[in-house]
Amino acid sequence: MYKKTEEQLTLDQFICPFGKLDKENRWVQLSNSIPWREAEEIYSKKFVNNGNRAKSIRIALGSLIIKQILNCSDEETVNQVKENPYLQFL
Repeated sequence: MYKKTEEQLTLDQFICPFGKLDKENRWVQLSNSIPWREAEEIYSKKFVNNGNRAKSIRIALGSLIIKQILNCSDEETVNQVKENPYLQFL
């Protein structure tokens, strides 16, 4: 089952304990280059309305992108995202 999530926070709304994120950061730039709404429309059509709720396209695709760019395992991808607010924004 797929349920569309709320809108992603904008960069100005995404506040971490260390202050606002840098708009020039490579992960922010990458995030801005991906057509998330269009991807979500395609992704959401792949699910039927039964079973557990699927993760959003932003989480699913973002995790795969991070994993490939950093060339790390699933477990290390999770650790990297936990520790890095720029990866969380992506």
